[in-house]
Amino acid sequence: MSRTIARSQHGGRLALLFGGPALLGIAVFLVLPFLLALGLTLTDQRLVSPEPGEFVGLRNYERLLSVSYLVQEPESKVRGELRPTAPVYSRARAVIRANPAYAGYRPLADFRLGESRVTVLAKDPAFLRALFNTFTFAVLVVPLQCLVALGLALLVNTGLKGQTAYRAIYFSPVVMSMVVVSVVWVFLFDRDLGLFNKLLSVASLGAFQPIDWLGNSSTAMPAIVIMSAWQGAGFQMLIFLAGLQGIAQELYDAARIDGANAWQRFRHITLPGLKQTIAFVLVVTTIGALGLFTQVDVMTQGGPNEATSTVMFRAIQRGVREEDVAYGSTISVVYFALIVMLVLVQRWTSRRLEGRPQ
Repeated sequence: MSRTIARSQHGGRLALLFGGPALLGIAVFLVLPFLLALGLTLTDQRLVSPEPGEFVGLRNYERLLSVSYLVQEPESKVRGELRPTAPVYSRARAVIRANPAYAGYRPLADFRLGESRVTVLAKDPAFLRALFNTFTFAVLVVPLQCLVALGLALLVNTGLKGQTAYRAIYFSPVVMSMVVVSVVWVFLFDRDLGLFNKLLSVASLGAFQPIDWLGNSSTAMPAIVIMSAWQGAGFQMLIFLAGLQGIAQELYDAARIDGANAWQRFRHITLPGLKQTIAFVLVVTTIGALGLFTQVDVMTQGGPNEATSTVMFRAIQRGVREEDVAYGSTISVVYFALIVMLVLVQRWTSRRLEGRPQ
């Protein structure tokens, strides 16, 4: 018994010895900066200011997260007139300025509810738009990138000649600087000289009208999604390839003997065998997508009309470029809390689907 306790203590000391440097690095470069940022959120500290910051409590959080709404009836109904064909409403900004209860609020979005117009208000609508854009990017890029990576892994795993060269080619965008890749794709998406517009024009025999991919609110985000999926698919491809090579070949041989076609083998052998790999890839890709910054900073600078602004871009813009480090820290802390909640929900969902205890 005493020997078992001694071995356990010795093993604990060895674990602390070998894991100590990593834990120290995490504490110095992750935990400590987060605690400092948490403290900054309670002040009005500027990045470069001759005056020291003052304690403001939760004012930054209140400013960041405050949301309200405004319900407006058509002007004709308010005046008792006959309702015109197209309802006319007062300008939301004018109503907000005239009502002290809406002080500090700005319009975010509006929609019709019967004859009424409901305007969603926020004290920082730019943050909420950035939050929406970030999750939109993640919803679009994660399935696209994972499907491309899985397709490439299946192709390389077929035993084609020169598969080592294919791996290097597919993985090469991953090791390139994201700034360099973004600059190259800016030229590819150029309205007048871009390769994509030229190819589409040739394919349509000159009937295609050039698209301003990065200057149009409806195409800017899809353009960044396509570029990001292309750049990151090589990394997921290697993970999927490792998972494919871990599936016993005997299972495929037995399925062929039983007469299973390619789709049936993929559905009943490959996908179940990649279950854990797919879960890991989805989590890693989602975390990377939620941290989108470089592509936006280089390719669109958050535009046009904040169509590609993301939370990380917004945090750096406010904290560094506008020198409001306290408010930038507030954005980062709130976003960190949202991501933690998403991860916890994902873990709970995966455990429940697998039938494991919560």
